[in-house]
Amino acid sequence: MGRNTRKRRSSMATKAIAASAALALGGGGLIWANFYASAHESNSNGWSQNQTKAAAAQVATISCPDVGQKLTNVPQNARQGVATELANLDKQITEAYARLASTRQAQAGDSGFVQNAIVGPLKEKRAATIDRIRIDIQRVGGQFNTSLSQLAACTTQTAAPQTNAGGGQQQNGGQQQGGQQQNGGQQQGGQQQNGGQQQNGGQQQGGQQQGNGGQGGNGPVAADFVDITKVQGNAQLGVGQNGLPANGNSGSRGSFTTKCGTNANKNHNTDNVIVAPGVANGAHHLHDYVGNQSNDAFANDQELAGAQTTCQNQGDKSSYFWPVLRVQDGTKDFDQNNDGGGKEGNVGKILQASQAQIKFVGNKKGNVVAMPTALRIITGDAKAFVNGNANANVNWSCTGFENKVQLKDKYPICPQGSQVVRTTDFQSCWDGKNIDSANHRTHVAFVQADGTCANGFKAIPQLQVRLVYNVPAPKLQNGTVVNPYAVDTFPENLHKPITDHNDFINFFSTNTMNKMVNCINTGKNCQ
Repeated sequence: MGRNTRKRRSSMATKAIAASAALALGGGGLIWANFYASAHESNSNGWSQNQTKAAAAQVATISCPDVGQKLTNVPQNARQGVATELANLDKQITEAYARLASTRQAQAGDSGFVQNAIVGPLKEKRAATIDRIRIDIQRVGGQFNTSLSQLAACTTQTAAPQTNAGGGQQQNGGQQQGGQQQNGGQQQGGQQQNGGQQQNGGQQQGGQQQGNGGQGGNGPVAADFVDITKVQGNAQLGVGQNGLPANGNSGSRGSFTTKCGTNANKNHNTDNVIVAPGVANGAHHLHDYVGNQSNDAFANDQELAGAQTTCQNQGDKSSYFWPVLRVQDGTKDFDQNNDGGGKEGNVGKILQASQAQIKFVGNKKGNVVAMPTALRIITGDAKAFVNGNANANVNWSCTGFENKVQLKDKYPICPQGSQVVRTTDFQSCWDGKNIDSANHRTHVAFVQADGTCANGFKAIPQLQVRLVYNVPAPKLQNGTVVNPYAVDTFPENLHKPITDHNDFINFFSTNTMNKMVNCINTGKNCQ
Protein backbone atom coordinates (compact mmCIF):
# COMPACT_ATOMS: atom_id res chain seq x y z
CA MET A 1 0.00 0.00 0.00
CA GLY A 2 1.37 3.41 -0.92
CA ARG A 3 1.16 6.66 0.93
CA ASN A 4 -2.29 7.37 2.28
CA THR A 5 -4.14 9.64 -0.14
CA ARG A 6 -7.36 9.97 1.89
CA LYS A 7 -9.69 9.45 -1.09
CA ARG A 8 -12.69 9.42 1.23
CA ARG A 9 -12.21 12.95 2.45
CA SER A 10 -15.10 15.33 1.92
CA SER A 11 -14.92 18.95 0.85
CA MET A 12 -15.58 19.87 4.47
CA ALA A 13 -12.25 18.42 5.61
CA THR A 14 -9.76 20.80 7.13
CA LYS A 15 -8.26 22.98 4.38
CA ALA A 16 -4.61 23.68 3.82
CA ILE A 17 -2.94 26.44 5.77
CA ALA A 18 -2.60 29.59 3.69
CA ALA A 19 0.30 29.77 1.30
CA SER A 20 1.66 32.81 3.12
CA ALA A 21 1.89 30.85 6.34
CA ALA A 22 3.53 28.02 4.48
CA LEU A 23 6.12 30.37 3.07
CA ALA A 24 6.73 31.77 6.52
CA LEU A 25 7.45 28.36 7.95
CA GLY A 26 9.44 27.14 5.00
CA GLY A 27 11.69 30.17 5.23
CA GLY A 28 11.16 31.03 8.87
CA GLY A 29 14.66 30.04 9.86
CA LEU A 30 16.15 32.17 7.12
CA ILE A 31 13.99 35.14 8.11
CA TRP A 32 15.13 34.72 11.70
CA ALA A 33 18.75 34.15 10.69
CA ASN A 34 18.87 37.26 8.53
CA PHE A 35 17.19 39.34 11.19
CA TYR A 36 19.44 38.12 13.95
CA ALA A 37 22.58 38.68 11.90
CA SER A 38 21.49 42.16 10.85
CA ALA A 39 20.80 43.11 14.45
CA HIS A 40 24.40 42.38 15.34
CA GLU A 41 26.07 44.26 12.53
CA SER A 42 27.57 47.73 12.97
CA ASN A 43 25.35 50.76 13.38
CA SER A 44 26.08 51.73 9.78
CA ASN A 45 23.22 49.50 8.69
CA GLY A 46 20.73 51.40 10.79
CA TRP A 47 20.37 48.94 13.70
CA SER A 48 20.72 50.42 17.19
CA GLN A 49 21.92 48.74 20.37
CA ASN A 50 18.32 48.62 21.60
CA GLN A 51 17.32 46.72 18.49
CA THR A 52 20.19 44.31 19.14
CA LYS A 53 18.72 43.66 22.56
CA ALA A 54 15.30 43.17 20.98
CA ALA A 55 16.74 40.48 18.74
CA ALA A 56 18.19 38.63 21.72
CA ALA A 57 14.81 38.75 23.46
CA GLN A 58 12.82 37.42 20.51
CA VAL A 59 10.18 34.91 21.48
CA ALA A 60 10.81 31.39 20.23
CA THR A 61 7.30 29.98 20.25
CA ILE A 62 3.73 30.23 21.49
CA SER A 63 2.52 28.24 24.49
CA CYS A 64 -1.20 27.59 24.90
CA PRO A 65 -2.93 25.57 27.64
CA ASP A 66 -3.94 22.12 26.39
CA VAL A 67 -7.72 22.16 26.63
CA GLY A 68 -8.05 18.53 25.57
CA GLN A 69 -6.12 17.26 28.59
CA LYS A 70 -8.65 18.96 30.89
CA LEU A 71 -11.72 17.44 29.25
CA THR A 72 -12.08 14.25 31.26
CA ASN A 73 -15.87 13.91 31.22
CA VAL A 74 -17.29 14.43 27.73
CA PRO A 75 -20.51 12.54 26.86
CA GLN A 76 -19.93 9.96 24.16
CA ASN A 77 -22.33 11.56 21.70
CA ALA A 78 -20.52 14.90 22.04
CA ARG A 79 -17.01 13.60 21.50
CA GLN A 80 -16.90 13.92 17.71
CA GLY A 81 -17.92 17.56 17.83
CA VAL A 82 -15.51 18.25 20.67
CA ALA A 83 -12.67 16.48 18.83
CA THR A 84 -13.30 18.68 15.79
CA GLU A 85 -13.14 21.83 17.90
CA LEU A 86 -9.96 20.65 19.64
CA ALA A 87 -8.43 20.17 16.21
CA ASN A 88 -9.49 23.75 15.41
CA LEU A 89 -7.55 24.90 18.49
CA ASP A 90 -4.45 23.13 17.17
CA LYS A 91 -4.91 24.72 13.75
CA GLN A 92 -5.23 28.17 15.30
CA ILE A 93 -1.95 27.72 17.20
CA THR A 94 -0.23 26.48 14.05
CA GLU A 95 -1.38 29.55 12.13
CA ALA A 96 -0.34 31.88 14.96
CA TYR A 97 3.10 30.29 15.09
CA ALA A 98 3.44 30.75 11.32
CA ARG A 99 2.70 34.44 11.78
CA LEU A 100 5.24 34.60 14.61
CA ALA A 101 7.90 33.12 12.33
CA SER A 102 7.15 35.48 9.43
CA THR A 103 7.05 38.80 11.28
CA ARG A 104 10.47 39.07 12.93
CA GLN A 105 11.16 42.48 11.43
CA ALA A 106 7.87 43.88 12.68
CA GLN A 107 8.51 42.42 16.14
CA ALA A 108 11.87 44.19 16.31
CA GLY A 109 10.30 47.56 15.64
CA ASP A 110 7.30 47.19 17.95
CA SER A 111 7.59 45.62 21.41
CA GLY A 112 3.83 45.10 21.53
CA PHE A 113 3.49 43.50 18.11
CA VAL A 114 3.39 39.88 19.26
CA GLN A 115 0.82 40.57 21.96
CA ASN A 116 -1.38 42.83 19.83
CA ALA A 117 -1.13 41.16 16.43
CA ILE A 118 -0.67 37.48 17.31
CA VAL A 119 -1.38 36.46 20.92
CA GLY A 120 -4.37 38.74 21.43
CA PRO A 121 -6.28 37.66 18.31
CA LEU A 122 -5.38 34.04 19.07
CA LYS A 123 -7.02 34.37 22.48
CA GLU A 124 -10.23 35.63 20.87
CA LYS A 125 -10.34 32.72 18.42
CA ARG A 126 -9.65 30.22 21.20
CA ALA A 127 -12.34 31.71 23.43
CA ALA A 128 -14.93 31.28 20.68
CA THR A 129 -13.80 27.69 20.03
CA ILE A 130 -13.87 26.76 23.72
CA ASP A 131 -17.39 28.17 23.90
CA ARG A 132 -18.42 25.93 21.02
CA ILE A 133 -17.01 23.00 23.01
CA ARG A 134 -19.20 24.11 25.92
CA ILE A 135 -22.24 24.17 23.65
CA ASP A 136 -21.45 20.70 22.23
CA ILE A 137 -21.22 19.24 25.74
CA GLN A 138 -24.24 20.99 27.26
CA ARG A 139 -26.41 20.29 24.22
CA VAL A 140 -26.39 16.58 25.09
CA GLY A 141 -26.88 17.12 28.82
CA GLY A 142 -23.21 17.07 29.87
CA GLN A 143 -21.55 19.30 32.44
CA PHE A 144 -19.00 21.87 31.34
CA ASN A 145 -16.41 23.21 33.76
CA THR A 146 -16.65 26.95 33.19
CA SER A 147 -13.08 27.42 34.43
CA LEU A 148 -11.94 25.94 31.10
CA SER A 149 -12.85 29.25 29.49
CA GLN A 150 -9.80 30.69 31.24
CA LEU A 151 -7.59 28.49 29.02
CA ALA A 152 -8.12 30.75 26.02
CA ALA A 153 -5.11 32.95 26.82
CA CYS A 154 -1.69 31.91 25.51
CA THR A 155 1.81 32.97 26.46
CA THR A 156 5.05 33.29 24.54
CA GLN A 157 8.31 31.54 25.29
CA THR A 158 11.45 33.58 24.83
CA ALA A 159 14.69 32.40 23.30
CA ALA A 160 17.15 31.65 26.10
CA PRO A 161 20.32 29.56 26.32
CA GLN A 162 20.41 26.14 27.91
CA THR A 163 22.96 25.61 30.64
CA ASN A 164 23.38 21.85 30.63
CA ALA A 165 24.04 19.34 27.89
CA GLY A 166 23.08 16.07 29.56
CA GLY A 167 19.79 14.24 29.24
CA GLY A 168 17.16 15.05 31.81
CA GLN A 169 19.02 18.18 32.92
CA GLN A 170 17.75 21.65 33.65
CA GLN A 171 16.63 23.80 30.74
CA ASN A 172 16.41 27.51 31.37
CA GLY A 173 13.98 29.91 29.86
CA GLY A 174 10.55 31.22 30.59
CA GLN A 175 7.23 32.47 29.42
CA GLN A 176 6.38 36.05 28.63
CA GLN A 177 2.96 37.64 28.64
CA GLY A 178 2.14 41.33 28.65
CA GLY A 179 5.83 42.15 28.84
CA GLN A 180 6.48 40.22 32.07
CA GLN A 181 8.98 37.40 32.31
CA GLN A 182 8.03 34.29 34.25
CA ASN A 183 10.02 31.19 35.09
CA GLY A 184 8.06 28.35 33.61
CA GLY A 185 8.26 24.58 33.81
CA GLN A 186 7.27 21.53 35.80
CA GLN A 187 9.23 19.31 38.14
CA GLN A 188 8.77 15.57 37.83
CA GLY A 189 10.96 12.65 38.76
CA GLY A 190 13.79 14.97 39.70
CA GLN A 191 13.92 16.53 36.24
CA GLN A 192 13.31 20.20 35.55
CA GLN A 193 12.03 21.30 32.16
CA ASN A 194 11.56 25.02 31.92
CA GLY A 195 10.17 26.74 28.87
CA GLY A 196 12.29 28.42 26.28
CA GLN A 197 15.14 27.43 24.05
CA GLN A 198 17.87 29.32 22.29
CA GLN A 199 16.98 30.01 18.70
CA ASN A 200 19.86 31.89 17.18
CA GLY A 201 20.30 32.41 13.51
CA GLY A 202 22.66 30.57 11.25
CA GLN A 203 24.41 30.53 7.95
CA GLN A 204 22.95 29.64 4.63
CA GLN A 205 24.88 26.81 2.99
CA GLY A 206 23.74 25.12 -0.18
CA GLY A 207 20.18 26.30 0.30
CA GLN A 208 20.03 24.83 3.79
CA GLN A 209 19.71 26.62 7.11
CA GLN A 210 22.69 25.37 9.12
CA GLY A 211 22.10 27.44 12.25
CA ASN A 212 20.15 26.94 15.41
CA GLY A 213 16.88 27.47 13.59
CA GLY A 214 17.09 24.14 11.80
CA GLN A 215 16.32 23.56 8.14
CA GLY A 216 12.67 24.47 8.67
CA GLY A 217 13.34 27.45 10.88
CA ASN A 218 11.69 25.93 13.94
CA GLY A 219 14.35 23.64 15.35
CA PRO A 220 16.05 21.60 16.42
CA VAL A 221 18.84 23.68 17.96
CA ALA A 222 22.37 22.77 19.02
CA ALA A 223 21.31 22.59 22.67
CA ASP A 224 18.91 19.75 21.80
CA PHE A 225 21.85 17.39 21.12
CA VAL A 226 24.42 15.70 23.32
CA ASP A 227 27.35 13.39 22.66
CA ILE A 228 26.16 10.23 24.36
CA THR A 229 29.72 9.20 25.19
CA LYS A 230 29.93 12.24 27.47
CA VAL A 231 26.72 11.59 29.43
CA GLN A 232 26.90 9.99 32.85
CA GLY A 233 25.13 6.63 32.96
CA ASN A 234 21.54 6.80 34.22
CA ALA A 235 19.77 3.71 32.91
CA GLN A 236 18.98 0.13 33.78
CA LEU A 237 18.04 -2.68 31.43
CA GLY A 238 14.28 -3.06 31.15
CA VAL A 239 13.48 0.14 33.00
CA GLY A 240 10.12 1.70 32.19
CA GLN A 241 8.75 5.16 32.96
CA ASN A 242 8.34 4.35 36.65
CA GLY A 243 11.88 3.03 37.08
CA LEU A 244 10.79 -0.61 37.54
CA PRO A 245 11.60 -3.57 35.31
CA ALA A 246 8.72 -4.32 32.97
CA ASN A 247 8.46 -7.72 34.64
CA GLY A 248 10.73 -9.18 37.29
CA ASN A 249 11.16 -12.51 39.04
CA SER A 250 7.52 -12.73 40.03
CA GLY A 251 4.16 -12.04 38.44
CA SER A 252 3.63 -12.69 34.73
CA ARG A 253 7.09 -13.09 33.23
CA GLY A 254 6.39 -14.15 29.65
CA SER A 255 6.35 -12.10 26.48
CA PHE A 256 4.72 -11.93 23.07
CA THR A 257 6.54 -10.47 20.06
CA THR A 258 4.81 -9.40 16.85
CA LYS A 259 6.76 -8.64 13.67
CA CYS A 260 5.12 -5.92 11.60
CA GLY A 261 7.99 -4.45 9.59
CA THR A 262 9.44 -0.95 9.42
CA ASN A 263 6.97 0.77 7.07
CA ALA A 264 8.91 -0.19 3.97
CA ASN A 265 5.77 0.52 1.92
CA LYS A 266 5.84 4.14 3.14
CA ASN A 267 2.36 4.27 4.64
CA HIS A 268 2.25 7.84 5.97
CA ASN A 269 -0.32 10.47 6.84
CA THR A 270 -0.62 13.53 9.07
CA ASP A 271 -3.86 12.39 10.75
CA ASN A 272 -4.52 11.06 14.22
CA VAL A 273 -7.71 9.01 14.31
CA ILE A 274 -7.49 8.75 18.12
CA VAL A 275 -7.25 12.45 18.94
CA ALA A 276 -8.83 14.00 15.84
CA PRO A 277 -11.19 11.52 14.17
CA GLY A 278 -12.70 12.88 10.96
CA VAL A 279 -10.19 15.75 10.73
CA ALA A 280 -7.61 15.86 7.95
CA ASN A 281 -4.10 16.78 9.14
CA GLY A 282 -5.18 16.54 12.76
CA ALA A 283 -1.63 15.76 13.86
CA HIS A 284 0.15 18.55 11.94
CA HIS A 285 3.08 16.16 11.55
CA LEU A 286 3.72 12.94 9.64
CA HIS A 287 3.31 9.45 11.11
CA ASP A 288 4.84 6.09 10.23
CA TYR A 289 2.26 3.28 10.30
CA VAL A 290 2.98 -0.41 10.71
CA GLY A 291 0.45 -3.17 11.22
CA ASN A 292 -3.00 -1.95 10.22
CA GLN A 293 -3.01 -0.42 6.75
CA SER A 294 -6.34 1.42 6.84
CA ASN A 295 -5.59 3.91 9.60
CA ASP A 296 -6.43 7.45 8.63
CA ALA A 297 -8.61 10.16 10.15
CA PHE A 298 -11.79 8.69 8.66
CA ALA A 299 -11.35 5.00 9.53
CA ASN A 300 -13.97 3.50 11.83
CA ASP A 301 -13.52 0.41 13.96
CA GLN A 302 -15.24 -1.85 11.44
CA GLU A 303 -12.86 -0.72 8.70
CA LEU A 304 -9.83 -1.12 10.95
CA ALA A 305 -10.94 -4.62 11.99
CA GLY A 306 -11.23 -5.68 8.33
CA ALA A 307 -8.02 -4.06 7.13
CA GLN A 308 -4.85 -5.56 5.73
CA THR A 309 -1.87 -5.79 8.06
CA THR A 310 1.89 -5.78 7.63
CA CYS A 311 2.25 -8.06 10.66
CA GLN A 312 3.49 -11.58 9.94
CA ASN A 313 0.88 -12.91 12.36
CA GLN A 314 -2.36 -12.17 10.54
CA GLY A 315 -4.15 -12.31 13.87
CA ASP A 316 -2.60 -8.93 14.62
CA LYS A 317 -4.34 -6.13 12.76
CA SER A 318 -3.46 -3.60 15.43
CA SER A 319 -2.27 -0.15 14.42
CA TYR A 320 1.12 1.05 15.63
CA PHE A 321 2.12 4.59 14.69
CA TRP A 322 4.64 7.24 15.68
CA PRO A 323 6.05 10.52 14.29
CA VAL A 324 8.62 10.07 11.55
CA LEU A 325 12.28 10.82 12.12
CA ARG A 326 13.99 13.09 9.58
CA VAL A 327 17.53 14.24 8.93
CA GLN A 328 17.65 17.91 7.96
CA ASP A 329 20.32 17.63 5.29
CA GLY A 330 18.66 19.90 2.74
CA THR A 331 16.61 17.09 1.19
CA LYS A 332 13.09 17.90 0.06
CA ASP A 333 10.97 14.83 0.69
CA PHE A 334 7.61 14.03 -0.93
CA ASP A 335 5.69 16.23 1.55
CA GLN A 336 7.82 19.37 1.21
CA ASN A 337 4.78 21.34 0.01
CA ASN A 338 2.15 19.52 2.06
CA ASP A 339 0.25 20.24 5.25
CA GLY A 340 1.96 18.58 8.15
CA GLY A 341 5.18 18.48 6.16
CA GLY A 342 7.19 21.38 4.79
CA LYS A 343 4.28 23.80 5.10
CA GLU A 344 4.46 23.34 8.87
CA GLY A 345 8.22 23.15 9.32
CA ASN A 346 8.59 19.37 9.16
CA VAL A 347 11.34 19.15 6.56
CA GLY A 348 14.21 16.96 5.48
CA LYS A 349 14.73 13.35 4.50
CA ILE A 350 12.37 10.86 6.14
CA LEU A 351 14.33 8.02 7.71
CA GLN A 352 12.97 4.49 7.70
CA ALA A 353 13.80 2.54 10.84
CA SER A 354 16.26 -0.29 10.34
CA GLN A 355 14.46 -2.19 13.11
CA ALA A 356 11.00 -1.90 14.65
CA GLN A 357 10.66 -4.28 17.57
CA ILE A 358 7.15 -4.63 19.01
CA LYS A 359 6.82 -6.67 22.17
CA PHE A 360 4.23 -7.22 24.91
CA VAL A 361 5.34 -8.13 28.45
CA GLY A 362 3.68 -8.87 31.75
CA ASN A 363 3.13 -7.37 35.18
CA LYS A 364 5.59 -7.60 38.06
CA LYS A 365 2.93 -8.47 40.67
CA GLY A 366 0.51 -10.80 38.94
CA ASN A 367 -1.28 -12.03 35.84
CA VAL A 368 -2.53 -9.85 33.00
CA VAL A 369 -5.96 -9.83 31.37
CA ALA A 370 -6.80 -9.50 27.69
CA MET A 371 -6.99 -6.07 26.13
CA PRO A 372 -10.43 -5.20 24.75
CA THR A 373 -10.80 -4.88 20.98
CA ALA A 374 -10.24 -1.32 19.73
CA LEU A 375 -8.50 -0.22 22.93
CA ARG A 376 -6.65 3.03 22.21
CA ILE A 377 -3.48 4.07 24.03
CA ILE A 378 -1.39 7.19 23.53
CA THR A 379 1.88 7.40 25.40
CA GLY A 380 4.10 10.46 25.59
CA ASP A 381 2.98 13.96 24.68
CA ALA A 382 3.41 15.54 21.25
CA LYS A 383 3.11 18.96 22.93
CA ALA A 384 5.40 18.31 25.88
CA PHE A 385 7.66 21.27 25.13
CA VAL A 386 4.81 23.74 25.72
CA ASN A 387 2.64 21.53 27.98
CA GLY A 388 5.40 20.57 30.41
CA ASN A 389 6.60 17.02 30.92
CA ALA A 390 3.76 15.60 33.04
CA ASN A 391 2.80 13.19 30.23
CA ALA A 392 6.20 12.96 28.54
CA ASN A 393 7.43 9.38 28.15
CA VAL A 394 10.62 9.47 26.13
CA ASN A 395 13.73 7.32 25.92
CA TRP A 396 16.49 8.20 23.43
CA SER A 397 19.74 6.27 23.32
CA CYS A 398 22.28 4.60 21.03
CA THR A 399 22.97 0.93 20.39
CA GLY A 400 25.66 -0.18 22.81
CA PHE A 401 24.55 2.43 25.37
CA GLU A 402 20.95 1.44 26.13
CA ASN A 403 21.80 -0.15 29.48
CA LYS A 404 23.82 2.93 30.44
CA VAL A 405 22.12 6.06 29.15
CA GLN A 406 18.49 6.93 28.43
CA LEU A 407 17.90 10.56 27.42
CA LYS A 408 14.66 12.44 27.98
CA ASP A 409 15.16 15.92 26.57
CA LYS A 410 18.17 15.45 24.28
CA TYR A 411 18.83 13.78 20.96
CA PRO A 412 21.91 11.56 21.20
CA ILE A 413 24.90 11.97 18.94
CA CYS A 414 26.06 8.38 18.58
CA PRO A 415 29.66 7.29 17.93
CA GLN A 416 30.63 5.65 14.68
CA GLY A 417 29.08 2.19 14.34
CA SER A 418 26.27 2.98 16.80
CA GLN A 419 22.64 3.64 15.85
CA VAL A 420 19.98 5.95 17.31
CA VAL A 421 17.32 4.17 19.40
CA ARG A 422 13.81 5.33 20.39
CA THR A 423 12.20 3.15 23.08
CA THR A 424 8.66 3.47 24.44
CA ASP A 425 6.96 1.57 27.27
CA PHE A 426 3.18 2.00 27.21
CA GLN A 427 0.69 2.23 30.06
CA SER A 428 -0.22 -1.24 31.31
CA CYS A 429 -3.20 -0.68 33.62
CA TRP A 430 -6.75 -0.45 32.21
CA ASP A 431 -9.95 0.71 33.89
CA GLY A 432 -11.73 -2.49 32.84
CA LYS A 433 -14.52 -0.65 31.01
CA ASN A 434 -13.53 1.89 28.39
CA ILE A 435 -11.57 1.55 25.15
CA ASP A 436 -10.90 5.29 25.18
CA SER A 437 -11.52 8.39 27.31
CA ALA A 438 -12.34 12.00 26.61
CA ASN A 439 -8.71 13.09 27.01
CA HIS A 440 -7.43 9.73 25.67
CA ARG A 441 -5.46 9.09 28.88
CA THR A 442 -7.61 8.45 31.97
CA HIS A 443 -8.85 5.00 30.87
CA VAL A 444 -5.28 3.64 31.15
CA ALA A 445 -2.42 4.25 33.58
CA PHE A 446 1.11 3.24 34.48
CA VAL A 447 1.65 0.84 37.37
CA GLN A 448 2.35 2.20 40.85
CA ALA A 449 5.78 2.14 42.46
CA ASP A 450 5.19 -1.39 43.77
CA GLY A 451 4.14 -2.66 40.35
CA THR A 452 0.41 -2.87 41.05
CA CYS A 453 -2.45 -1.09 39.31
CA ALA A 454 -4.31 1.56 41.31
CA ASN A 455 -8.02 2.45 41.55
CA GLY A 456 -9.26 -1.02 40.65
CA PHE A 457 -7.55 -0.95 37.26
CA LYS A 458 -6.58 -4.27 35.69
CA ALA A 459 -3.10 -5.24 34.51
CA ILE A 460 -2.90 -5.73 30.74
CA PRO A 461 0.05 -6.73 28.55
CA GLN A 462 2.51 -3.84 28.37
CA LEU A 463 3.41 -2.78 24.85
CA GLN A 464 7.07 -1.94 24.30
CA VAL A 465 8.25 -0.40 21.00
CA ARG A 466 11.94 -0.12 20.13
CA LEU A 467 12.90 1.73 16.94
CA VAL A 468 16.47 1.74 15.61
CA TYR A 469 17.77 4.15 12.95
CA ASN A 470 20.91 4.62 10.89
CA VAL A 471 21.32 8.35 11.40
CA PRO A 472 24.27 10.34 10.05
CA ALA A 473 25.74 11.93 13.18
CA PRO A 474 25.07 15.68 13.27
CA LYS A 475 27.96 18.02 14.00
CA LEU A 476 28.06 20.84 16.53
CA GLN A 477 30.05 23.82 15.27
CA ASN A 478 30.36 27.15 17.07
CA GLY A 479 27.02 26.81 18.81
CA THR A 480 25.15 25.62 15.75
CA VAL A 481 24.15 22.16 14.60
CA VAL A 482 24.89 20.91 11.08
CA ASN A 483 22.65 18.25 9.50
CA PRO A 484 20.53 17.71 12.61
CA TYR A 485 17.88 15.01 12.88
CA ALA A 486 14.56 15.33 14.68
CA VAL A 487 11.10 13.86 15.13
CA ASP A 488 8.20 15.57 13.41
CA THR A 489 6.24 17.84 15.77
CA PHE A 490 3.49 20.38 15.96
CA PRO A 491 5.37 23.42 14.60
CA GLU A 492 5.22 25.42 17.84
CA ASN A 493 6.97 22.58 19.71
CA LEU A 494 10.18 23.27 17.78
CA HIS A 495 11.14 19.64 17.13
CA LYS A 496 12.14 19.07 20.75
CA PRO A 497 13.07 15.46 21.61
CA ILE A 498 10.78 15.57 24.68
CA THR A 499 7.79 15.60 22.30
CA ASP A 500 8.33 12.05 21.02
CA HIS A 501 5.25 9.88 21.45
CA ASN A 502 3.67 6.65 20.29
CA ASP A 503 0.15 5.41 19.52
CA PHE A 504 -1.58 2.03 19.53
CA ILE A 505 -5.03 0.70 18.66
CA ASN A 506 -5.66 -2.96 19.53
CA PHE A 507 -7.08 -5.14 16.79
CA PHE A 508 -5.68 -8.52 17.77
CA SER A 509 -8.10 -11.34 17.04
CA THR A 510 -9.65 -12.91 20.12
CA ASN A 511 -7.63 -16.11 19.60
CA THR A 512 -4.33 -14.27 19.19
CA MET A 513 -4.96 -12.03 22.20
CA ASN A 514 -5.80 -15.07 24.31
CA LYS A 515 -2.58 -16.71 23.13
CA MET A 516 -0.65 -13.59 24.14
CA VAL A 517 -2.17 -13.53 27.61
CA ASN A 518 -1.52 -17.24 28.12
CA CYS A 519 2.12 -16.91 27.02
CA ILE A 520 2.74 -13.96 29.31
CA ASN A 521 1.00 -15.48 32.34
CA THR A 522 2.74 -18.85 31.99
CA GLY A 523 6.22 -17.39 31.52
CA LYS A 524 6.60 -18.32 27.85
CA ASN A 525 8.17 -16.23 25.11
CA CYS A 526 5.92 -16.41 22.06
CA GLN A 527 5.40 -14.73 18.71
